[in-house]
Amino acid sequence: QVQVVQSGGGSVQAGGSLRLSCTASGSTVSNYCIKWFRQAAGKEREGVTFIYTGDGDGNPYYTDSVKGRFIISQDNAKNTVNLQMNNLKPEDTAMYYCAAAPAVGGTVCYWTSYKYWGQGTQVTVSS
Repeated sequence: QVQVVQSGGGSVQAGGSLRLSCTASGSTVSNYCIKWFRQAAGKEREGVTFIYTGDGDGNPYYTDSVKGRFIISQDNAKNTVNLQMNNLKPEDTAMYYCAAAPAVGGTVCYWTSYKYWGQGTQVTVSS
């Protein structure tokens, strides 16, 4: 049974930074696609960034609105991924969810179904 545990988040003023972490475990497949989603009040859920743990920190994806501000990286614990969020803006306020999919090869991360989800964590950015 795959488990996804996330931590971090909180409240910060605009321009500040927060860090989220996500750990996936329990699959017989050794690597995962790990993707961060967010959902603001009254809006649809959107994909923010993802990484394939088999690539180390290589070739992550970012949605345009966070490019240059958010950094996704893999921790020394292989299936732990961190999301460093810098220069936060009020429009980044949302519930952030980590999701995982066991995978062989990073290409699948673009279209795979993310079946395993973390519990969600609130990020609030005040102006």
